[in-house]
Amino acid sequence: MRPEHLPLLTTVGAPTVAPDGSFALVATSRPSFEADSYVGQLWRVPLDGGRPVRQTRGFADSSPRISPDGRLVAFLRREPGGRAQLHVAPASGGEAAQVTDQKTGVGAFCWSPDSTRLAFTSRVPADGRYGTLEGVDAAQEDPRHFTGYKIQSNGLGWSTDRPAQLFVVDAPDPHAEPSVKPIGRAGRDADPDAPAWNVPAARQLTDGPHDVGEPVFTPHGDAVLVTAPSGEDADEHLRTAIHRVCLESGQVTPVAADPRLSFSTACPVGDGWLFLLGSDLGEDGRSFVATNAALFVVGRDGGAPVRLTDNETIELTHRLVPSGTDAVLAVRNHRGSAEVLRVVADGTVDTLHSGQPTADAVAALPDGGVVATVVTVDSPGELAVLRDGTMTALTDFGAKLREATTVRTPTELTATSPDGTPVHGWVVLPDGEGPHPVLLNIHGGPYAHYTGDFFDEFQVYAEAGYAVVYCNPRGSGSYGQAHGAAIRHDFGNLDMADVLAFLDHATTTVAGLDADRVGIMGGSYGGYLTAWTIAHDHRFAGAIVERGFLDPASFLGASDIGWFFMPAYNGTDRAEQDRQSPTLLADQVTTPTFVVHSELDLRCPLGQALRYYTALKAAGVDTELLVFPGENHELSRSGTPWHRRQRFEAILDWWGRHLPVRDDERSG
Repeated sequence: MRPEHLPLLTTVGAPTVAPDGSFALVATSRPSFEADSYVGQLWRVPLDGGRPVRQTRGFADSSPRISPDGRLVAFLRREPGGRAQLHVAPASGGEAAQVTDQKTGVGAFCWSPDSTRLAFTSRVPADGRYGTLEGVDAAQEDPRHFTGYKIQSNGLGWSTDRPAQLFVVDAPDPHAEPSVKPIGRAGRDADPDAPAWNVPAARQLTDGPHDVGEPVFTPHGDAVLVTAPSGEDADEHLRTAIHRVCLESGQVTPVAADPRLSFSTACPVGDGWLFLLGSDLGEDGRSFVATNAALFVVGRDGGAPVRLTDNETIELTHRLVPSGTDAVLAVRNHRGSAEVLRVVADGTVDTLHSGQPTADAVAALPDGGVVATVVTVDSPGELAVLRDGTMTALTDFGAKLREATTVRTPTELTATSPDGTPVHGWVVLPDGEGPHPVLLNIHGGPYAHYTGDFFDEFQVYAEAGYAVVYCNPRGSGSYGQAHGAAIRHDFGNLDMADVLAFLDHATTTVAGLDADRVGIMGGSYGGYLTAWTIAHDHRFAGAIVERGFLDPASFLGASDIGWFFMPAYNGTDRAEQDRQSPTLLADQVTTPTFVVHSELDLRCPLGQALRYYTALKAAGVDTELLVFPGENHELSRSGTPWHRRQRFEAILDWWGRHLPVRDDERSG
């Protein structure tokens, strides 16, 4: 894969299944250089093995949800330069009717049990902000006054003056005669306060200072469950609770609130079971480091939530799907891959699928089967059906990518760190016998993980002639809480030992790797560990430090998560924070270092990169800085297509100058 192949990367969203189990709908998305944006539509996938067909033709259609009665499908549609709005179309196919015209667009949404209404979230700007007052632009707005920690969010900006609120709207009949925009005399006499001429009126149900999210109707359809921060000190901790919003009165009441537990997902099942994901965040509500969510259930007669899974060893993603009348489907991150679990209200846990391909999102079938969005070794996204332990692909969206380039399969390895800890990871080899120059890649998080499935980064580097080495050191997710918490208050110790041990193991056991020509790179926390490692180990021909967390002390107050992330991971003592700072070790670096960052990054603010780059320059290090305008922390994953391509090209240019691939190492 080369940078110009980015438009061939088709990803697939969460599936929705027709009530009779005959077909599923999924949304695809891909980068487009022509639009410099992401485009995609809904696809209808027969579950009997028939040919998938494109069902919509919007610019960017996503998040389909088939109504409970099977007649309609609701989805989000975004026009070029616009915000995503809710639309409804016949599930059998046909033109969609627009449902919303929210200034800030629509977030999460759900169907009512009787298929007549939709609940959704949308951000509501405070009066006078974000274009709500004509003639007042951003620079002329009133000053912002803050009293809590939660004041900004990466990818959004200031957040307290546009909280996400809950709305409900009647679902339109897409077969009805479309409305006509009034003009002339009719336009003169039209109500200026009426909703947009082509959309039904939505009713706002909440008006609080904090975001609400993840709406789901109660089984009787008289209320909507949402997540929201709880307590008078909600701005001081990370806990969220499930709240019940009555449709008739708008009254908001907590459900299954707990002084220690943070509930993040609610999933009503059958005639009264309520499944929840909950995490114990400690007395202060900030003990999030390597803290997994456990699955809980509240019985049909109410009562306290009962824990069903062991959070120490089972790391569940934040998606639950009803399965039958008393169970849910859940996805577990496990050893760099995933498992599909079915958990019954009595505590029975069945593993329906484990390992590759890696399941992402799932939906239940009436016959007990499962439809899953998966990532395979040679495709970034497909839809598959799981029955009797066998996973069968239903789509082949990755075909064009495979036709255009060679997709290389990783080799799985397990190394041993100096203290005897196993380190799990992979190697991707380029064509040819080598010996190949090596790129050691380090993931972000740190409580995240690499998988052995398709990853565009590694395919691009391998196509350019580099062997790619990557692993999940201590601090990573999917290996249990103890593994993830091992680096707490001690960044750069066990984690560096693990990645270097894995590098040494790979270069000595995998044929074709040149241990004398190695580069190192990583983003976010991976940028941290890259910067830390080159201050202690000088074997590398070059380094790339991208969107890095590079100085703990200055992270506090600058990052959108700095108020809780840094103290939890690096401690509250300033001397300990400085001891773990790569920026303060810049004078120990001799490795040529490329610093890459984005202007609008609020997760690891640009100041982290500027301070580190300047410290390297002052120390006489061969260093360069590349800053992308208009991008945030997610550049490499969801930045504009041209910027993603330019990023790849800049990275390959850097390695071409500092770790070149010789002509005799290339195939052909």
